[in-house]
Amino acid sequence: MVDPGALDDETLVAEPQEDEVRPDDRIDDERHDEENRLKPEYVSAVEAALDAGDNGAVYELVEPLHPADIADLIELFDSDDRAKLASAITDLMTSDVVAELNDHVREVMMEALEPEAVATIAEQLETDDAVQLLEDLDEEDQKAIIAELEPETAEAVNSALAYPEETAGRLMNRHVMAVPEHMTIGNLIDYLREEGDLEHDFFEVFVIDAAHHPVGTCALNWILTTPRSVKLTDVMKRDQTLIPVTMDQEEVALMFQKYALISAAVVDESGRLVGQMTVDDIVHIISEEAGEDALLLSGAGDGDINEPIREAYSSRVRWLIANLGTAVVASAIIAFFGAAIEQLVALAVLMPIVASIGGNAGTQTMAVAVRAIATNQLTRANTRRILWKELRVALLNGGTVAVLIGIAAGFLYEPMMGAVIAAAMIINIAVAGLAGVLVPVIFERLDQDPAVASSVFVTMITDSMGFFAFLGLAVASGLVTM
Repeated sequence: MVDPGALDDETLVAEPQEDEVRPDDRIDDERHDEENRLKPEYVSAVEAALDAGDNGAVYELVEPLHPADIADLIELFDSDDRAKLASAITDLMTSDVVAELNDHVREVMMEALEPEAVATIAEQLETDDAVQLLEDLDEEDQKAIIAELEPETAEAVNSALAYPEETAGRLMNRHVMAVPEHMTIGNLIDYLREEGDLEHDFFEVFVIDAAHHPVGTCALNWILTTPRSVKLTDVMKRDQTLIPVTMDQEEVALMFQKYALISAAVVDESGRLVGQMTVDDIVHIISEEAGEDALLLSGAGDGDINEPIREAYSSRVRWLIANLGTAVVASAIIAFFGAAIEQLVALAVLMPIVASIGGNAGTQTMAVAVRAIATNQLTRANTRRILWKELRVALLNGGTVAVLIGIAAGFLYEPMMGAVIAAAMIINIAVAGLAGVLVPVIFERLDQDPAVASSVFVTMITDSMGFFAFLGLAVASGLVTM
């Protein structure tokens, strides 16, 4: 045992190696700006060397970069230059770089490589990363690559690909530190030192019974601070969160968030331990799901700047066509009141304001509702309460905006016009508040993603109701006649 008092400052502080690049050293250096992005002049230097065919200079420029930065650099080039860059940096194109690449970029690059080359990269990755590497490729390409893998890796990849996309079975790490429940702490420590697979990160040891069912967990700090003679069953934590292999990744992320998990056991249909999910996987899932929901609300599909033109067109145009159809409904209402609008030009001037404010109010409420549904904060148990709450918020917002627009319209035109547009504003914002909650809830009850089409229908409702309420009240008040 080392006496802590015998350690001086030089012993306690390890001197960094000459070639070591710490994270802080990458900020605002000759390659990175103050926000840790690659500087444009650095990217231009790499591009110039690549265009000149000077692969040695390219390699020298890229070599100091972290794998994640190399992936960022590749994504900054167009598809033709990406292949040239990958060829120029040869052995720098490690599995760590490939794992960090954008999905679309990685898919194109993997399709360009020979199966043997892809298999070599996959062998260096964790199973979940290897699966991510292969899952978007054609089935024929997948089979060719899997045939080149080591039998153990091939079996693990095939097993993962058998599960639906975006489920725990696809995403889990199959390297699990699991030991039988009859062990003592001393037995466990000896096992970890002599036979344990310590190449892979783990945060806790799973304790299993004879049927390979997880019965508890031991955190590493417990193991290191507990006497060797103590049995695992006496110190292990029996209350654990188990993740079914078929659970959707979004639900897995919610469980990690709710129970503040670092890792969790993944079990198959019979309750056997088959893998684990760790918090680093969850960070990626949360980021992916949050971005996906935001993009779906806008109808922008994947919303990836590296997405192929045809896929981007296909994912966006259908929602524009749907918007066109809903806009026709609003136009039909305007046409119905065409004679009234001809009598008073002020109606045509003011009615877009009612529809626009209502649309914005609906979008605000819808965004809150979609997020609440995604995080399990809005369920069947509290739908009525949330609906009533959002209606009251809408009425307060509507009343505030109605007073402002009513005074302005009354001053510019006449008092009755101010009263009409104020009443229409309150009605439309109230409807927007209801629609912003009800539309996503209805989609969720129909087992449809509430983020996909909610905006189209909420916009249709607020536009149509805005025009109808304003023009209808104008006729009812006697400002104009039909």
